[in-house]
Amino acid sequence: MAIIIYAFIICGCSPKARYDRKLKHELASGIRYDSLFMGIYFGMPEKDFYLHCWKLNQKGLIKQGETNTTVLYELKNELRYPATMDFYPKFTEGRIYEIPVRFKYRGWAPWNKNLTADKLQLNVLKWYKKVYGEGFIEVRHPQWGSAYVRIDGNRRISIFKENEMYVWAVFTDMLVKKDSFYSNPGTGNSDNNITKDLEKEKKK
Repeated sequence: MAIIIYAFIICGCSPKARYDRKLKHELASGIRYDSLFMGIYFGMPEKDFYLHCWKLNQKGLIKQGETNTTVLYELKNELRYPATMDFYPKFTEGRIYEIPVRFKYRGWAPWNKNLTADKLQLNVLKWYKKVYGEGFIEVRHPQWGSAYVRIDGNRRISIFKENEMYVWAVFTDMLVKKDSFYSNPGTGNSDNNITKDLEKEKKK
């Protein structure tokens, strides 16, 4: 009996159990946190996103990503070393419900131990704690390994490593995408070509 009780306590205190309790509590609160970054928010219409990015591009704040399918923002002082963040949202019914953001140190090289994904992940975590607050839960994802998750109302932020070079931070509206971080943290870029979309908005 003692062994069974002990096992129950361990399971109840596990990171996954803490995550599940936190998610249930936050969704039940009815509070919405739609603000993301750079003026982008959950529920933002697709057309407004393109126009907003075009305006930021005109100001020199962002540019096209390496493959012309993402938006690229250069991080100069936010992290310990210069880095880039590539992002492109996912839409449902023409509105943003998720944004995967991919980070990379600009001077990354396999032999540079100061610019590993392990250190980048902790740098992003430290920065996000300043921006979004404390309360990130460390969890263990079966595919991505050590990860950090924060849930505020409907907004989930997940930070994890893809490989030795890239780190992801994924913003998800959990009222729209009701899945578990343990099954699908939401990586991947859209197949849409943002260059064409921005050009369309510029001509209007």
